[in-house]
Amino acid sequence: MEKLWDAISQFVYMIPVVLSLPFHEVAHGYVSYKLGDRTAKDQGRLTLNPFKHLDPLGTLLMFLVHFGWAKPVPINPMYYKNRKMGTVLVALAGPVSNLLLSFIFSVLTGILYAYLANHELTWLTIALLNIFILFIHVNVYLAIFNLIPVPPLDGSKVLGGILPDQKYWAYLQHERTIGLVFFVIIIFFRQQFGMAMNFVASPVIKLITNAGFGLVGLFT
Repeated sequence: MEKLWDAISQFVYMIPVVLSLPFHEVAHGYVSYKLGDRTAKDQGRLTLNPFKHLDPLGTLLMFLVHFGWAKPVPINPMYYKNRKMGTVLVALAGPVSNLLLSFIFSVLTGILYAYLANHELTWLTIALLNIFILFIHVNVYLAIFNLIPVPPLDGSKVLGGILPDQKYWAYLQHERTIGLVFFVIIIFFRQQFGMAMNFVASPVIKLITNAGFGLVGLFT
């Protein structure tokens, strides 16, 4: 029975992950498109179909350690007027989209709480409440995880906009080694990694939830 509940919990957890990752990747492609790059659009990646964005290794890690990534949307910075700034904006678009989704679901959670103030709990409202809260948490974790400056995560692209070109190219020479070490850390030290993620994510979740509930409170 315990294994069954674990399997059900794993499945429920994957619902917001699988539905949120397309928003993350489409945000990258859309911002790149607005900056003049049609690559993602021409390759059919500006779609919310999750199967277009799943990465085998990133998906496997989601099941194993609840952290992972999607297949990167193809971009071509050569189309940007300012390649360095354009690359940073495109990289940030993904995590920002996750934070926006987290805020939207915090508003939905606040609306549901306001509804429950005058109505009885049902299995449907309990299920919705749990799923909404899970969406809040998952999207904050996705945003923070992707901002880690390690390839292939978005943070490595943001780092390129911060570091001088010479230092960033030196960093890229060790891209595979850094990525491998990071992979080993999250597999073999996942408890410590999870604790570090919780430490960073908790205040962000609290801030976004308070903002969403505060917005609902203005109208209820």
